[in-house]
Amino acid sequence: MKQETVVLIVGAGPAGIATSACLNLKNIPNIILEKDDSFASLWRKRSYDRLKLHLANQFCELPYMSFPPNSPTFVSKTGFIEYLDNYVSNFNVHPLYQRTVESAFLDNVDCKWHVKAMNIEKNIVENYVASFLVVATGENSEGFVPKIEGLDEFDGRIMHSSEYGNGKSFEEKDVLVVGCGNSGMEIAYDLSNWGARAFIVVRSPVHVLTKEMIQMGMFLLKYIPCNVVDQMVTLLSRLTYGDLSVFGLTRPNKGPFYLKKATGKSPVIDVGTLNKIKQEEIKVLPSIRKIEENYVKFTNGKRTQFDALVFATGYKSTVTKWLKDDGLLFNENGKPKKGSPCHWKGEKRIYCVGFASAGLFGISSDAKNVAEDINRILMHI
Repeated sequence: MKQETVVLIVGAGPAGIATSACLNLKNIPNIILEKDDSFASLWRKRSYDRLKLHLANQFCELPYMSFPPNSPTFVSKTGFIEYLDNYVSNFNVHPLYQRTVESAFLDNVDCKWHVKAMNIEKNIVENYVASFLVVATGENSEGFVPKIEGLDEFDGRIMHSSEYGNGKSFEEKDVLVVGCGNSGMEIAYDLSNWGARAFIVVRSPVHVLTKEMIQMGMFLLKYIPCNVVDQMVTLLSRLTYGDLSVFGLTRPNKGPFYLKKATGKSPVIDVGTLNKIKQEEIKVLPSIRKIEENYVKFTNGKRTQFDALVFATGYKSTVTKWLKDDGLLFNENGKPKKGSPCHWKGEKRIYCVGFASAGLFGISSDAKNVAEDINRILMHI
């Protein structure tokens, strides 16, 4: 038996529920399939306790619903989940949970998308047919851990940042955080606060800014060219933090907002980590060469023993595992072939939401664009 709908959405993270909400406002029937047992499971289950939105709340709103007036500028994890709960309720979004999509292809006979999903709870295969397919699994579908020689032989604890809640169980432990993005820097800070001896691997240059610098920069970008804004915030960072190279941190040659737009790499927002690095409460180390039992050997030749490794090395897309016909939308890495602003639309009535490396602001824009495009096509049928 096949269940038919107009739009099938894969993934019930912020991207999926935002797309469904936009479609519901236009009375366009849609179904969301979600592999987990709740929407926004990455936020609920796979994010650390002290997490806050790294941008001011006006840049993190989903379509057609603002944060409450009394919300803090930088919303906590708990506050954002509450916002999503209200969003889903307000726009009558009802995902189907514990459905793992196994395949999706466009049938050349009926020109519709045929999707096969495993109902995990009932252990049965379900079939869906839709005129439009929206991939909303996003760039953060699966945690990425790089291949390192000897990692399988490490005697201590290994985890991805998506498994990290807080540092309570690491007190008096030597913990190496691999990755110096926002998650890595904040996890190292949290570990130190819990009494762990925290170390962090910094493999490449990184911009470190305050939340206020980010907020100011995003405001100025509306009126001033990006290169000028980059010069201003980089100067402020230098005045605030000084020369960080003596602590093992170097700044990129390109500006933070240019890099965000060109590569999707966000600047690090300092939550207090830099002060701990300067006080040597958190120690910066270079790239890992290999692992020998519970010792890690670095590219500078040093060899250090650790109790645990936390990989804050990002995520990867899994769309290529189940999407059999991508409509020229995705490359071999499961990322859009087209750059912004045309990244969200493929051929054969397939779309993606949440793949622009533009955070929640980008998700909101993508969801609106997809709903508008689908509505336009339906109006002309």
